[in-house]
Amino acid sequence: MNLSLNNSLGRFRLVAIVEGISYLVLLFIAMPMKYLGGMETAVKYPGMVHGVLFVLFAFLLLQVWIEYRWSFKKAAAAFFWSLVPFGTFYFDKQIARDQPNR
Repeated sequence: MNLSLNNSLGRFRLVAIVEGISYLVLLFIAMPMKYLGGMETAVKYPGMVHGVLFVLFAFLLLQVWIEYRWSFKKAAAAFFWSLVPFGTFYFDKQIARDQPNR
């Protein structure tokens, strides 16, 4: 995976991957610790980190949508896949396949 931070698409892809990882940590580690382990504060910091990353993801998605002239359908798909566990990884593979030279 070659993610260049020199352009907005590379930054978007990197944040999407990190946001996807934070979502999985929240869903599969922090939430079970809270609801099954009785640790009420287990989601506090992972949830906060995920929230910040999600907002950054949304801003970078808007930037990439405008700069790369993505269709509304493609931008909506990126947003949709960010809501699905493992979705950002799937969408990143699509981006890498569609734009290998950038």
